[in-house]
Amino acid sequence: MSILVSNVTKSYGHQKALDDVSFTIPAGEIVGFIGPNGAGKSTMMKIITGFFSADSGNVSVCGLKAGPGATEMKRMIGYLPENNPLYTDMYVREYLGYVADLYRMGKKSRDAVNSVIERTGLTPEPGTKIRALSKGYRQRVGLAQALIHDPQVLILDEPTTGLDPNQIVEIRNLISEAGREKTVMLSTHIMQEVEAICSRVIIIDHGHIVADGPIDEISSLAGARLEETFRQLTGNR
Repeated sequence: MSILVSNVTKSYGHQKALDDVSFTIPAGEIVGFIGPNGAGKSTMMKIITGFFSADSGNVSVCGLKAGPGATEMKRMIGYLPENNPLYTDMYVREYLGYVADLYRMGKKSRDAVNSVIERTGLTPEPGTKIRALSKGYRQRVGLAQALIHDPQVLILDEPTTGLDPNQIVEIRNLISEAGREKTVMLSTHIMQEVEAICSRVIIIDHGHIVADGPIDEISSLAGARLEETFRQLTGNR
């Protein structure tokens, strides 16, 4: 099992962000993780990636317990956060080399950088400063840094926010390509994105899982598209 979440609870003061959340994601599955603003999506993803600790419950990735000190577990994950923090004064190749060094890739670093540049369509831009890139190309750099150490699991938080329609299609294609050999957990507000990329959807609302299953089954709960089911389950009308 690539991702195992068992009875996870997380509170901020008196506010419960997650309340006894459980789910599993097997290897090789692309799963959409969706919910309204403040539903607990980003908190759950940050617990899985080891940036936050749960108050109670257990999380493991590829059989390794998650947590802020779980170095080996973190190597199993490629993470693209919502705000894609890049060093904009660095050149594309320079930045990816820096990320490779953080993962202590040693002699494999050069080949890994070249491979991920080609894989994410950055071939025209390795000598460009990140600040000069379009938002679409910046997202490609974000995906490249998430993939550079060849993780088994990809965690992507709002990967197409702010992109134009052509850029959205390009990033979706890159995610689908990565999903052929990796487990992908994708958080997004765009229902069409989930329908286009994912085989399964998990819906969270007020810190609780309210639906979990194949896209077509969840969509049929409201007798319509996924967006209508989402609105009915989360009260967003």
